[in-house]
Formats: sequence, C-alpha cells, structure tokens
Amino acid sequence: MQKKIRPREILRQRNRRLKAMTLALLLAGLLCLIIWWLNNRGWVGTDDAFVAGHLVTLKAQSDGTVVELLTENTQRVQKGQVLVRLDGAHTLIALQQAEAELAETVRDIVTLKAKIETLKQRILAREASLNQVRHDLERFTAAAKDGAASEQQVQNAQDKLRELEAAIRESRAEQSGVEARMKNSRISDHPAVEKAKSRLRLAFLDYQRRNVIAPISGYVAKRKVQVGDNLKAGAPLLVIVPLDDVWIEANFLETQIASIRPGQAAEIRVDAYGGERLYHGLVQGINPATGSSFALLPTDNSTGNFIHIAERLQVRISLDHQELQDNPLQPGLSTLTRIKIGQSEPSQLASSVKLAGEAYSTDIYDHELGGAEQLIRRIIADNGLSD
Repeated sequence: MQKKIRPREILRQRNRRLKAMTLALLLAGLLCLIIWWLNNRGWVGTDDAFVAGHLVTLKAQSDGTVVELLTENTQRVQKGQVLVRLDGAHTLIALQQAEAELAETVRDIVTLKAKIETLKQRILAREASLNQVRHDLERFTAAAKDGAASEQQVQNAQDKLRELEAAIRESRAEQSGVEARMKNSRISDHPAVEKAKSRLRLAFLDYQRRNVIAPISGYVAKRKVQVGDNLKAGAPLLVIVPLDDVWIEANFLETQIASIRPGQAAEIRVDAYGGERLYHGLVQGINPATGSSFALLPTDNSTGNFIHIAERLQVRISLDHQELQDNPLQPGLSTLTRIKIGQSEPSQLASSVKLAGEAYSTDIYDHELGGAEQLIRRIIADNGLSD
C-alpha cells in the first residue's frame, strides 16, 4: 500500500533539523569563542615582530692588496681566526722606516750625552788656561812696577783673561742648552725617543693588522671583498652574525603598550617554521620613543596636515638559550609574538638587557703591541749605550 505523503510532517521535520543544525553551529561557535578567549585572555600580540641580532661588520684596518680569502658566506668562524690576508708591502716599508727613525733618534741622544761630557772637559781645560793667565797677569803686574815687564804684556794678559772668561761662559751656556734637552732623562724615556717609539708602534700595528681576524665567533655573511682588491683602511669586508645571541623586536601599537612591563613572559611563533615551533622569551625593555621619532624625515603635525595614525613602540624580548640551540633563528625572520600581561612587574622604563657575550667586548686586540715592545728594546740596546 503506497504511503501517503504528508507535506506538513515533512516541513516540521525539516524545521527541526534546521533548528538542531543552527543550534549546533551556535554552540560550536560559542565554544570556539570561549576557547579563544581563555587562550588569549591576558595576552597582547602582534605580527609586526622580527628576529634581531648583532651584525658585526668587519673592516680593513690598514692599506693593502687582498692576497688570500680564508672564509666564505655561510661558514662559521671562530674568534681570533684569520679571515682575510693583505700583502702588507706598504705597511712593511713604513715599519722599516719607523725602525730606522728610532735607531737614529737613539744615536742622536747618545751623541747629546757625549756632547755634554765634551763640554765639561772643554770648560775644565779653559778654566785651567784661565788660572794660568791670571797667574801670568799677577806676575806681569808686579814686574811692571819694577820695569821688568812692559805694559803691553799686562794688557795682553788682561785681554786673554777676558777672552777665556767669555769662552767659559759660552761653553757653560751651551752645556746648559744640551742638558735642558736631556733633562736628566735616560735614553729609553727621552721625549724624542718616546715620539719615535710611538711612530714605530703605529707602524707595527698597521703591519700586524694586514691579517684581518674575527673579533667574535659567528657565521659569515655579505662578503664583499675579492682577491686583488686594493683596500684602504675602513673598507667593509664582510659581516659576522653570532646566531647564539638573537632576540625579538616586536612593534606593538600604542594602545597595547600600557600593560607591557620588563620581565613578562612571551611566546613566539616563527613564520619560517610554519608556526609549529613555539619559542619562549621574556620582555627585556621598551624603546623610549616610537619609530617615527627616528625617521629621516619626521612628520611635522604643526603644519595642519594631520592624520591620526596609531604609532608603534618597539619591545625587546629575549629568547630561551636552549630553544635557540635546538632550533636556530636568523635575524630578519618574521614572527607572531604575544606577551602575557597583568603580572606585577617593575616600571615600564626599566630594562633587563645584559651586556654580556662576545658581541659586546673582545680581547683579540689586547696583545697586538707585545712584539713591538720587544722590537723597541732591541733597537735601543743595539744603538744606545748603557743608560
């Protein structure tokens, strides 16, 4: 028997299904909204955030021609490793000239010391002659009274006496001038020698720096130098990027910044990994001015051409060191960053940035002049008498 179709029953069933589906969708949307609210409650986030790091530009420190490259982009280099070699011909010539100037200066000082001794002996000899003339003058004066000596002999003795006295004064003045140049100083610390030593140190330093060494450990990027390049001091060669010391620079809207404080926890997802890897960090500090304040051509709102645009402040966030070692990040990568706010933290102007690590100091240049001091002592010993 054919079942009778009842349109009203079909319509009621369809309405019930539609209501049930609508209710299910509303419940699902409400559940998603609740989950989103629970997950994002107390957080502020931004997608205007990037990985930042130290970009250490290595430059030539002396003139020369590149004869060898010992590194390439993407390679890791160690602190103190030689990366570029220059021929050093000009610096070697300058060093040899400085050595000769120091040797000449030392010999000049030795000559001055000898001249002082010569003048002393000359004064003694003239004083002896002066005493002899005085004795002769006394005898001639006494003899002249008896007519045994002429007045001419007395006059000649007096003239000779004045001549010797003037010569002694001249020698003593010359001795004083030479002694003033010496000033009781030793050869090694005489001002002229010190000046020559400084020139030698500078030339020695230029010669040593013909080999360009890495001030820190890291990865090489942006190599510009080529073999055969004729470089001047200050020419950029390459960049070293220490990937073990990177951080996040997140730009938050001014409407989000009020609750952000140093020390608050942060979560970072990097676009390079598809947002799958989660990095953890801590807020280190907030920049004291917006980006527009540092613009090359800052806006002048006093002209009346004003459009209100929400400014952004940059927040620096440190990253967990172990997470960085497991999954390294390169400066410039885009991130999604959010910060857990509402925690009791210090003043907004406080900063927890620590100036630690190789990127903030290096000691590879501390002992460059050790060889120069040995060279100076040898030149002084070879060209000077005992002090």
